Amino acid sequence: MTFLVIGLIGLVVLGISLVAGDLFDGALDALAGDVFSSAVIGAFVAATGFGGAAAQAAGLPLPVALPLGLVAGVGFGWFAYWLTRLIRDGGSDGTLTIDDTIGRDGKVVTGIPDDGFGVVTILVGGHTMRLNARADQALDPGTAVHVTSVLSPTAVTVAPVWQPLG
Repeated sequence: MTFLVIGLIGLVVLGISLVAGDLFDGALDALAGDVFSSAVIGAFVAATGFGGAAAQAAGLPLPVALPLGLVAGVGFGWFAYWLTRLIRDGGSDGTLTIDDTIGRDGKVVTGIPDDGFGVVTILVGGHTMRLNARADQALDPGTAVHVTSVLSPTAVTVAPVWQPLG
């Protein structure tokens, strides 16, 4: 029964930390990173309690159930640490800007004349951007190009990609 109460207390701490955020924010800053966040502590306490309760329900004595509960707690605590770090450090899919095209390769869609603009497609972050383009020389449709600079919010400067000899 004691292990079940411990497990329920851990679930309450974990639930509150998921809804309200880190309960210990600032209190444990002297310790390493997110290892002692309320989500990790809640997962550790819950898994320790329920792991110990499961071991006792299987007929194991307290000296065996406690270490098994602690092993389960460490495992679930590590998983909560890994998951919260993954979520926190995960990149956001910000809005693409024309500056993201610099240094990218693309293809000429509409020919680029010597003194005018054509159209190119550039793949950036899995998104195809269709932009006006100017080049130092005339380029035919289908030519592989490299974006060298930005002219405006809708136009870039491109150069042909060098093809290997032979």
